[in-house]
Amino acid sequence: GQKVFEWDQSLEEVNMYIELPKNVPTKLIQCVIQAGHVEVGIRGHPPYLNHDLMHPVKTDSSFWTIEDGELHITLQKREKGKTWASPIKGQGSLDPYAADQEQKRLMLQRFQEENPGFDFSQAQFSGTCPDPRTFMGGIHTD
Repeated sequence: GQKVFEWDQSLEEVNMYIELPKNVPTKLIQCVIQAGHVEVGIRGHPPYLNHDLMHPVKTDSSFWTIEDGELHITLQKREKGKTWASPIKGQGSLDPYAADQEQKRLMLQRFQEENPGFDFSQAQFSGTCPDPRTFMGGIHTD
């Protein structure tokens, strides 16, 4: 019943926000990001977040920072455009409606990225949104 983290995502990243325990020096916070796993804890103690990720990430471009008492973990998606239902396997997955809304948001983000001169802020999808990774030839990477 306690909130452990909040999160959001873009086409390329999943961001996790974790409020850190009070009165613990930030230099004692430890975060380990692996391709399919994340651990957060206090050095010398078992991690209090120790879970498999929903999907694999690129470890060489994933990182963590601490600012204003909050740990911010940036996970670089291995599959750009893939809609994650949750960062952590088995934890707080999106319901089908929210998952569809998130996929629509990512599709609009993809359109905006591929067509910077156009404004998609008022665009809407009717019906089920296609997968942003595969729609119209898929996502183009540089």
